[in-house]
Amino acid sequence: MDFNLNLGCIDEGNLSGISEDKLYDVLVVGTGPSAVAAAVYAARKGLDTAMIGLKIGGQVLDTREIENIIGTAKTTGSEYAENLEKHLKEYCVAFKEGTYVTKIEEDGKNKLITTSDKKIYKSKTVIIATGAKWRELNVPGEQEYKGRGVHYCATCDGPFYKGLDVAVVGGGNSGIEAALDMAGIAKHVTVVEFMPELKADKILQDKLNERDNIKVITNVATTKIYGEDFTKGMEYKDRADESIHELNIDGVFIEIGLTPNSEFVKDIVATNKVGEIIIDENNMTNVKGIFASGDVTTVKQKQIVISVGEGAKAALGAFDYLLKEY
Repeated sequence: MDFNLNLGCIDEGNLSGISEDKLYDVLVVGTGPSAVAAAVYAARKGLDTAMIGLKIGGQVLDTREIENIIGTAKTTGSEYAENLEKHLKEYCVAFKEGTYVTKIEEDGKNKLITTSDKKIYKSKTVIIATGAKWRELNVPGEQEYKGRGVHYCATCDGPFYKGLDVAVVGGGNSGIEAALDMAGIAKHVTVVEFMPELKADKILQDKLNERDNIKVITNVATTKIYGEDFTKGMEYKDRADESIHELNIDGVFIEIGLTPNSEFVKDIVATNKVGEIIIDENNMTNVKGIFASGDVTTVKQKQIVISVGEGAKAALGAFDYLLKEY
């Protein structure tokens, strides 16, 4: 075993700078909950750990309120991101903020990590925790009302709409699953689907038909979301006759899928048809020494608590790999 044991930082409570001249044990790519969990667990194992990403918090920074982190009854995205940074600063982690990784290559057993500013860093293992982006409608009002009636995760934000009227945009599996979830919370749910027919699996559509508080509108295009302080309604166009209609709702859940942030590694690790990185039970990819965790992977259910656990698993997987390979 030949680890660069990291037993303390010179400046307590501060993240140290990253060095091109150093061979790290673990380099974490990403700055969201899964990435921070991976870095903390790696550092706790005494591994020389580095981390590269744009801003600590990742997608969490776009979330207004969070009520499903066990042990924390209620917080906001910005508060949670601040807590992630405070926790990370308890450990000696070399951190490069404000840049992103553009390429990962193998160099014998080791890995070369190239960033957007053309710097190259070296590590024995890499953990990819770059998350995913919610697919957006790109219609007027969507950005304006994000977190104020426009949401992308019914599991995360659905409970805020108890007894209210909501819409779910998307007739695939994720959209119909969201509609079924919301049917038990909201007063009424309207499913809005672009195609002439729903695309969800038959078993989900059968369950949908059993609910008396779900209405389905197909072959329509969402054209606008509007409101005042919060969302009050949405506008859609009938694709058959191009007539415009309005729907009075308190919230809209856009459930048209996720786009994993994996484009930069598709040439080195295996991904599935939607771009999620394929991992094994130890979070290792098909390339020895490269691990992945969180929403960028094939793990089901894209939730903060799951991503945090997956980050911890990836770090422990990297530790076990180093024990055997170095």
